[in-house]
Amino acid sequence: MDHYDSQQTNDYMQPEEDWDRDLLLDPAWEKQQRKTFTAWCNSHLRKAGTQIENIEEDFRDGLKLMLLLEVISGERLAKPERGKMRVHKISNVNKALDFIASKGVKLVSIGAEEIVDGNVKMTLGMIWTIILRFAIQDISVEETSAKEGLLLWCQRKTAPYKNVNIQNFHISWKDGLGFCALIHRHRPELIDYGKLRKDDPLTNLNTAFDVAEKYLDIPKMLDAEDIVGTARPDEKAIMTYVSSFYHAFSGAQKAETAANRICKVLAVNQENEQLMEDYEKLASDLLEWIRRTIPWLENRAPENTMHAMQQKLEDFRDYRRLHKPPKVQEKCQLEINFNTLQTKLRLSNRPAFMPSEGRMVSDINNAWGCLEQAEKGYEEWLLNEIRRLERLDHLAEKFRQKASIHEAWTDGKEAMLRQKDYETATLSEIKALLKKHEAFESDLAAHQDRVEQIAAIAQELNELDYYDSPSVNARCQKICDQWDNLGALTQKRREALERTEKLLETIDQLYLEYAKRAAPFNNWMEGAMEDLQDTFIVHTIEEIQGLTTAHEQFKATLPDADKERLAILGIHNEVSKIVQTYHVNMAGTNPYTTITPQEINGKWDHVRQLVPRRDQALTEEHARQQHNERLRKQFGAQANVIGPWIQTKMEEIGRISIEMHGTLEDQLNHLRQYEKSIVNYKPKIDQLEGDHQLIQEALIFDNKHTNYTMEHIRVGWEQLLTTIARTINEVENQILTRDAKGISQEQMNEFRASFNHFDRKTGMMDTDDFRACLISMGYNMGEAEFARIMSIVDPNRLGVVTFQAFIDFMSRETADTDTADQVMASFKILAGDKNYITVDELRRELPPDQAEYCIARMAPYTGPDAVPGALDYMSFSTALYGESDL
Repeated sequence: MDHYDSQQTNDYMQPEEDWDRDLLLDPAWEKQQRKTFTAWCNSHLRKAGTQIENIEEDFRDGLKLMLLLEVISGERLAKPERGKMRVHKISNVNKALDFIASKGVKLVSIGAEEIVDGNVKMTLGMIWTIILRFAIQDISVEETSAKEGLLLWCQRKTAPYKNVNIQNFHISWKDGLGFCALIHRHRPELIDYGKLRKDDPLTNLNTAFDVAEKYLDIPKMLDAEDIVGTARPDEKAIMTYVSSFYHAFSGAQKAETAANRICKVLAVNQENEQLMEDYEKLASDLLEWIRRTIPWLENRAPENTMHAMQQKLEDFRDYRRLHKPPKVQEKCQLEINFNTLQTKLRLSNRPAFMPSEGRMVSDINNAWGCLEQAEKGYEEWLLNEIRRLERLDHLAEKFRQKASIHEAWTDGKEAMLRQKDYETATLSEIKALLKKHEAFESDLAAHQDRVEQIAAIAQELNELDYYDSPSVNARCQKICDQWDNLGALTQKRREALERTEKLLETIDQLYLEYAKRAAPFNNWMEGAMEDLQDTFIVHTIEEIQGLTTAHEQFKATLPDADKERLAILGIHNEVSKIVQTYHVNMAGTNPYTTITPQEINGKWDHVRQLVPRRDQALTEEHARQQHNERLRKQFGAQANVIGPWIQTKMEEIGRISIEMHGTLEDQLNHLRQYEKSIVNYKPKIDQLEGDHQLIQEALIFDNKHTNYTMEHIRVGWEQLLTTIARTINEVENQILTRDAKGISQEQMNEFRASFNHFDRKTGMMDTDDFRACLISMGYNMGEAEFARIMSIVDPNRLGVVTFQAFIDFMSRETADTDTADQVMASFKILAGDKNYITVDELRRELPPDQAEYCIARMAPYTGPDAVPGALDYMSFSTALYGESDL
């Protein structure tokens, strides 16, 4: 062994020959060692931004020597002395030698003074000791290490190549084929090995050295001419250079493995983040739709016409039929995506996904509940408004009819009452005027009820907020004012006639009797005509039957009325006979009444014509009510079947989800068959919707044949679809968990049996039941451990544990997934002996998208050995797993 080797070096390689320390180095070997050791030192010093030019001069002050040891060891040495005196330099070199000795290297005859004095032999010997310790000692191949391990590695790698026979670290490398074979074995694209010739060592060596420097980042430590021109190249120089190949290629293999592991973790993480983004967008869109829809459903601005309200009802039906069903599907899909994402996160040992504020599944369910409540209130308001407008239209028409009849009756009455004909009349005329006035008073009293009815209808229209109330009130007020005036005028005329009565006492009794009987009969006919022409509105067959009965009773009174008519006409005929007989000067008219026999006969004929028309109207309404009754029975029959069917299916799905018949795939197939049968039942729901629409179009508001409303059926149907979809998703997640965790069917059955035993038939366990279940399965835990487990199975702190969360926890400890420590170890391999990793290294080792993903989540490295583009890869673990996993 060379004379400057330390005793410790014997532990790394066996000496081939002994050298006298006092002899000089072979000049050729010294040149090779100078170049090789200088290049090796610079390959490490450049990481710290410096280098050396002269190996025996640049290490004399100890500063770069200490820096070299810090770079290759990754450790901090004692603070160096910055003085220029010899004592400062010796102190720095001693600190470096002490550090080398602390690594188990026993230095022999190498002192700080010799290094400070620039002793070439001692300096090269010290550098060789450092190379042995930090570059060669740790090489291990098949239970061999150091020199033998490196030699065995070279032999294994070059074995398939012709003309290459590596037996040592000197003459076996002279032809350059060994170096080319090592490069071609690991990077065949860099060298065309087939074109190399053993008889051209200079070309071979220069090719290997140039390729290694350009593509493998291995500095050129040897000169081809020196190796070819030396009978036995320097073994230490060759070993140093070859060890750089070993570290370059073994590091590349580890980096590839580490990169693959990082790619796998990043791919899963990127997929999960995409799912989170999709959930946030879908939740935002659904909440925005609910936010826009609820104000529309809460709008209670009334319409003035039935047509406008009918249009609002049609718009509401379009919303129920066209706009809402897709949103129901989106809500169901949102819950499915949320559950799937949580399952994937648990399988990846990632924290549970917490949506942004206001976008939790519970928030969406609450908003959906508000939407359905607004729907219910809006539909009730629409129907009530239609009833109100229908009632208002009926009352308004009735008011107009009665007002028109009354106004026709009062026309000219004021002028008549203001006449003073009695001043020039004869006694008989006065008596006639008095009797006529009495008849008018009787007629006036008979019209009192009509005036009160008109006022009552106007009052009801005001109470129901009729849109044309001002005109109704004005007309009603005019009638009332006129009525009061008629009363006052009537009283005034009566007083005048009574004063004159004392003077004139001749009264025509027959005319008086005619007037007295004709006036009530005329009022009766006018009332009959009014009743026969009166519009009616009914909602049940019983109501129309009541109107029909009343009409039949009215028709039964017609014979007696006809007798009264004939009697009145008989009185008039008798008056005419007396006038003709006694030649009474009556001018051919009845002074007591304006009602003529022609009027009575005309109104009587009109009454007889109105009776069959009333019969026809009642018959048509009776048929319409019978049709409505059939619609009620038809809807009730279907609703009484569909309602219990939905309830039965809900119970059956609940039993399937908790029973343990067959495998999870069997349960999934069973549920999908149920889902298919449920979907096939949709035409019956649609048929019931059609019947319900017919009922609403017929303005049918109640149904005694069923307790189910269309709203009950819709809500039950939507709950059934949501329940079967959610149950299928839970079983799919259980299958995903089982396959990912390697759980057997027997284990799944055991988990299900334990869960069902403590489940209170609700599909989930509360905190006490879950604790009892864990104890029954052999878990012995305190409050802190139980709290930790609850944070895993119930991250949202709802106080319940689902079966999916239960099996995730039971299989958690058997999970074989990458942990944070593994990922950090992979990054450590990529970083090598540095405390950081550069942007260029990440982009070289990882696919572009995943490299940029890591760069975006790493903090800049700010250590004293930082270089441009350095990143603190420890910050990636915090970004990916959180503080709790580190």
